[in-house]
Amino acid sequence: MKQIVFTVTNDLNNDRRMHRICGSLCNAGYSVTLVGRNLKNSKPIHPRKFEQLRLTCFFNNGKLFYIEYNLRLFFYLLFKKTDIICAIDLDTIAACAIAGKIRHKKLVYDAHEYFTEVPEVMHRPVVQNIWIWVERTFVPKMDACYTVSHSLAELYEQKYGKKFFLIMNVPPLKHYDEEQKQDPDKFILYQGALNKGRGLEILIESMKQLPLRLLIAGEGDLSSALRQQVAEQSLENKVVFLGMLSPEELEILTPKAFLGYNLLENLGKSYYYSLSNKFFDYIHACVPGLSNPFPEYESINNKYDVGYLTNLSVAEIVLSVEKALSDTIRYEGIRLNCKAAREILNWETEEKKLIQIYNDIR
Repeated sequence: MKQIVFTVTNDLNNDRRMHRICGSLCNAGYSVTLVGRNLKNSKPIHPRKFEQLRLTCFFNNGKLFYIEYNLRLFFYLLFKKTDIICAIDLDTIAACAIAGKIRHKKLVYDAHEYFTEVPEVMHRPVVQNIWIWVERTFVPKMDACYTVSHSLAELYEQKYGKKFFLIMNVPPLKHYDEEQKQDPDKFILYQGALNKGRGLEILIESMKQLPLRLLIAGEGDLSSALRQQVAEQSLENKVVFLGMLSPEELEILTPKAFLGYNLLENLGKSYYYSLSNKFFDYIHACVPGLSNPFPEYESINNKYDVGYLTNLSVAEIVLSVEKALSDTIRYEGIRLNCKAAREILNWETEEKKLIQIYNDIR
């Protein structure tokens, strides 16, 4: 039985993409270990069919964290019995590549985003140049690579002359209980990190003009600032912060939403070429989404008509929501389109490609 180690920097519990990947490969006959880190507020690891391990660090952010984590990960990988090592994004690739080369193990790179152009990196030239060096140094050493969108795959292929396969961040197909109706008290749902570039400040501003509620599920760097904005604008009766919800809780909540929010600021190629998991979560729950006319969202929406494409501004958000509220025939048509699209855009389709990638590694 071949063994695979996957490496991330989160605490494992809410990483649904990695749960799907690891679970699918376990079902395909691989022995899988997922390595993450222990955070101060980490809850106990949920038992799964694959092995899970957390590394504990003294530092929890900044360059000292990345250095410490990669050192700890390197020594772990140096002695861990495995055949394949997979780095998830650039923040673990150095430890994976060096340990893998020393031990003559196969190396895989899973790019969840265009790491050198995420907002946290783009406007810090020294930091960005370090990550660019990391990418140029280690990505060419990988034996197989895959990413989350066609655009990112093409970008990486042009840059490194390596094949990047596409494994979209889609949920498994589930036929939701047809009796589970939308909440009669209509609300917009945002699920995900409360971080820079997610357009949440503008969404909250839009709520002044909209006759429905906003539910925000998640936490992040902007948690305090967004709550303060809601208080300052006296929107407490319209904007509700739910905090971190488990995947199981989101699965119950999402189908009840009227619209799903998935707008981003164009802060670089990582966001511009993104294809987020929440976009597909809304589709699977038959909830029309609000998304940018960025290449990936536009391409899928042109093909399946699963939501409303709008630019990130108060005026355009309000206009799109009002259209959804007033044109009930089109709105219900979009919901039916979501129902049809999820039969194609699902993990059962993607996992076949994923397993083939690993089966082809020799």
